[in-house]
Amino acid sequence: MSLLIAGLLLFLATSAIGMLVSALIVLRLPADYFSRSVSGPLRNEQHPILRWTIRIVKNVVGVVIAVVGIVLTLPGVPGPGILTILLGLMLMDFPGKRRFERWLISRPGVFAAANHLRQRYGKPAFTL
Repeated sequence: MSLLIAGLLLFLATSAIGMLVSALIVLRLPADYFSRSVSGPLRNEQHPILRWTIRIVKNVVGVVIAVVGIVLTLPGVPGPGILTILLGLMLMDFPGKRRFERWLISRPGVFAAANHLRQRYGKPAFTL
């Protein structure tokens, strides 16, 4: 019985932390993030090994966050699943990434939720 309660508490804590982190990232993004044609490149003045290490770590972390987001979209699992998937995808580098991000954020529910959060904290709404 105590194992079940511990699991439930861990589940609730990780869901709350996930929602908090997602909200903080949505609030810190510039309003024109999804309307830009390209994202910022990695610094070219960095050593190539460092640049590739950063790129690999970003992609691995992005995949992990996206998988967590997929789990959060399952019925009965609380948390901002679609926003978490979007955050994971924003970290990754793959062909068609910008187009996919725009498609995902343009879903009416996702767009409304993100902009409602931004409005609540005095941030300008996202532009598409």
